[in-house]
Amino acid sequence: NVYQRGLVAKNVKASDILKDHSSYCDVEKEVKKFDGITLAYVTPWNNHGYDIAKIFSHKFTYVSPVWLQIVRKTTNNYEIKGKHDINSVWAAEVARSGSVAIVPRIIFDGWTSADMQTFFSTESEMGACIESIIDITVRKNFDGVVIELWSQNMGRYKDETIHFMGHLHQAMRELNKKIILVLPPPITRGNIKSGVLTQLDFSRLIKFVDAISLMTYDYSEPSRPGPNSPINWVEACVDFLEPNISSPIRKKILIGLNFYGYQFSNHATFHAVMGKQYLEILSAHKPKIHWENSTAEHYIKYRAKSNDYLLYYPTLLSIDMRIRLAKKLGVGISIWEIGQGLDYFYDLL
Repeated sequence: NVYQRGLVAKNVKASDILKDHSSYCDVEKEVKKFDGITLAYVTPWNNHGYDIAKIFSHKFTYVSPVWLQIVRKTTNNYEIKGKHDINSVWAAEVARSGSVAIVPRIIFDGWTSADMQTFFSTESEMGACIESIIDITVRKNFDGVVIELWSQNMGRYKDETIHFMGHLHQAMRELNKKIILVLPPPITRGNIKSGVLTQLDFSRLIKFVDAISLMTYDYSEPSRPGPNSPINWVEACVDFLEPNISSPIRKKILIGLNFYGYQFSNHATFHAVMGKQYLEILSAHKPKIHWENSTAEHYIKYRAKSNDYLLYYPTLLSIDMRIRLAKKLGVGISIWEIGQGLDYFYDLL
């Protein structure tokens, strides 16, 4: 595995990554090393993730394909979109291991302010929405769902969202289905409490879910280039939500691990970088890879077409340190997303 090969290190070279990234330990591919909950997202637009989910299915507690959106059509009428992306044959193959649950993400997408207001102010509207979620879950034999709703209303309907989650929890529990809720990080850059998610919000929500997928990534922005997910910030987010390290609630918190990077330019622009693009950049420019101790992330700098670039992309060491942090904090992990990473990353799980 990558530990035995001495690859989990601060001092890594571009040539080493190019040589080793596709070689994982075949003997251990069905061994789950991390004891906590592990959620892996899969997206249709990075279809390598479909293969990764099958190869390493034993390492995941939940696999969440990003297929579905729920939209409000008319009064008490909700439609699940994205059904054309559902791959039932693949889902059955992944689930065959017996150790992983298939929990598609359902995002509340394209809702107007009026939609939100009507939805949250009417019990029949919430009931109709829940019926649509239950219907697709049962018909497609999913093990549960991942719900992305909180960030969509920016915390403007906190009480109403918690009320809705209570109803959804009751309906799903009767069917023995799982619910995972996506939540934004409660602390922003500069250790500022965003207010979008408070400790009280969290304590009220946690009883209605099997896990929280905490989006502890996308820390930096074009105007302030830097790391994707500073390790001290990740820890601060967990400590803020549940200060008691021995609390059983902590195992429901899944810290977000980004398996993608961000590239910043000297023109204050940035874009996400997938594993394949990262390898192409390493091959073309052969940059020196630097370790940033304060954030526990590697980065590279290079110049191309008269532009200067700064690129943070996860490495074996940065991922390993966050898994160790998860163990120390008593939390789980959620990976966005497994089509974007490098194959040898999964030796760590």
